[in-house]
Amino acid sequence: MYRSKRFARRAERPVNLDTFVAEDHSLGLKAMNGPADPSPTLVMQAGRIIEMDGTPEEQFDTIDRYIATHSIDRTIAVEAMATSSLKLARMLVDINVPRQDLLKLLGGCTPAKLCEIVGHLNVVEMMMAMQKMRARRTPGNQAHVTNWRENPVLMAADAAEAALRGFDELETTCRVARMAPFNALALLVGSQTGRGGVLTQCAVEEALNLRLGLKGLTTYAETLSVYGTDEALRDGDDTPWSKGFLASAYASRGIKIRFTSGTGAETLMGYEHGRSMLYLEARCLLLAKGAGAQGVQNGAISCVALTGALPEGVRAILAENLIAASIGLEVASGNDAMSSHSDMRKTAKLMLQFLPGTDFITSGYSSMPRRDNMFGGGNFDAEDLDDWMVIQRDMRVNAGIHPVTENEVLMVRRRAGEAMRAVFESFGFPSITEHEIEAAVEAYASDDMPERDLVADIKAAEDFLAGPSTALDVARALLDGGFDDIAANILSMQRVRISGDYLQPAAVLDANFGVKSAFSDRNDYEGPGTGYRLSGEEWERLRRIPQEQSAARLVPTPRRASQEPWLTEKGSATTGRDNEVVLGVGPAFGESLDNTLCGLNHREVISAIAEGVASRGLQLRVVRIGDSADLGIIGTRAASISGSGIGIGLQSKGTTVIQRKGLAPLNNLELFSQAPLLSRDAYRQIGVNAACFARGEPPMPVPVRVDNMARLRLIVHAMLMHKREIAAIDPSRPLQALEISP
Repeated sequence: MYRSKRFARRAERPVNLDTFVAEDHSLGLKAMNGPADPSPTLVMQAGRIIEMDGTPEEQFDTIDRYIATHSIDRTIAVEAMATSSLKLARMLVDINVPRQDLLKLLGGCTPAKLCEIVGHLNVVEMMMAMQKMRARRTPGNQAHVTNWRENPVLMAADAAEAALRGFDELETTCRVARMAPFNALALLVGSQTGRGGVLTQCAVEEALNLRLGLKGLTTYAETLSVYGTDEALRDGDDTPWSKGFLASAYASRGIKIRFTSGTGAETLMGYEHGRSMLYLEARCLLLAKGAGAQGVQNGAISCVALTGALPEGVRAILAENLIAASIGLEVASGNDAMSSHSDMRKTAKLMLQFLPGTDFITSGYSSMPRRDNMFGGGNFDAEDLDDWMVIQRDMRVNAGIHPVTENEVLMVRRRAGEAMRAVFESFGFPSITEHEIEAAVEAYASDDMPERDLVADIKAAEDFLAGPSTALDVARALLDGGFDDIAANILSMQRVRISGDYLQPAAVLDANFGVKSAFSDRNDYEGPGTGYRLSGEEWERLRRIPQEQSAARLVPTPRRASQEPWLTEKGSATTGRDNEVVLGVGPAFGESLDNTLCGLNHREVISAIAEGVASRGLQLRVVRIGDSADLGIIGTRAASISGSGIGIGLQSKGTTVIQRKGLAPLNNLELFSQAPLLSRDAYRQIGVNAACFARGEPPMPVPVRVDNMARLRLIVHAMLMHKREIAAIDPSRPLQALEISP
């Protein structure tokens, strides 16, 4: 197929497994700024909206009617719509315009106006705006916690670990719908084991979801889907009013509520009417606002691969997040569903929310391996946690997860399993064995768990749902089992729920059940030096990843004073005989350093070079250059006293040069700069080549491995070794003759 082997090789790259499709607005394949999108208009009469985005009131569909009635602030609408969209776009980016001023103005905008405003912004400008417009000052994150076997012990352990890692919310779902009560129970117990105050939900059918909430097993819901056309909304057996009623049902019982929407949903369902994905999403967002939802889970969500298949699709995803934040909604900004085969492409997309921060960077980070993710696979999962935390450390960014040690994880997972056993024993559920708990502590995935009687678990879960028991009974069981702290956390969750504190916009709870929300933790970003800044204890916690090592551990232990020296200085070195090659070593060689970067002992390196020189009938003389650690200087000095005029320079870390007398320090015969790639055979050949130069014979290539990752892996080690080499410099001993003990 390809004549070019490079094209053929690139065709096998993971990114080319993704689908990319040309725009076709007639099929809904337009991410934003579609030719069929209406122009922004608004006409009011006696306080009533009688035209919106080119549609007169008598032609309003149900979504238009709901938005016009409940979503647009009519006290500011005329002024907002009369303000240039470009001006409003610049105000979004302008650090001198406070968020509150923009919230008021943008609250009077129609869907088409909101799309026109963000259409003026590139992704960098959208990120700048998002940093200002997100509701909560402190960014957060949400985790998915599921497993293929529906094992309640593993689910509780995973929930405890996710809570320990700092996730503010945990969401589960089911492979077998009737296991929902046990999954919700496991999530509740596990989350409050990891730390108090973590909000939880079980993503199931809405009536069942509400029943779980009424029992106190869950504390939020976000799977109330809304769509941007009447036909798509009706396919979900809904109208804007029924969604608003359902949101009120949750809120009246102290359950936090977000709607779910996202670019591409209407196109996927076949009811987009040729409109762009972003325009239809703007309608969804205003519907969510009018229904009184605290926020939205948006960012293409399950449709991300469809939106991402289009030109500027990823830009449209950021735009929908920004519109949601700009009208005052809490934003759980996607990054949950698999978006690409390419790790580079996935990370590039993530950075649009990761760097400016959103209320929840992901609306479900897969805290378990992909196989166990019952949401259809996570964009990032348990294997990516270290990468995520390193990127936070690299950029001094809080993206909602913090480092923990293995011992901390093992302890909290065990305690969650033991707490679940106490609850199951108290309620008479199928027993949890010690073997199950031990497996859950150490498991990679649910395949590592022993089989449970799923039929018996389902029967117990259904009885639990149908019976009178609530979260208070769970707390009582834990208290009786000796888990006072977990019981207290669950009881505190019920208290906060009664108070309704976490019904504030963008509300999450800290470990002391204090509320952080758009009211109590208001985003006050107005440019450099303002807003959320990662500092103090938070920064100390995020930067201390378990992989971090002290500099002392990265450098080989120096030779102890009690050890017998094998290199002895014998006074100043002088010019030698014709049949020699002089090896000049660095000031720390064989003393405060005794191994090269590739791990070869210094004595072995000299032995290999000496063998090579001897193989061509010459002798090796070793001297120390004590007043410089520079390889060029070391090689030049060695050559200057060599009887043959040929010298070898060798730094303690292993970097080597072959030099001829009279050449400038940076003009050499051969340079071997990749010390980690030099083996004993390579050093022997270096000796051979040096002797060949001395004899006037052509040298052979030195065998050097190719390892493009060596620099990445060892550059810090190299720097620290060179620091030690520099520390050993003594200007009073420029050239010292060395004797090697037998």
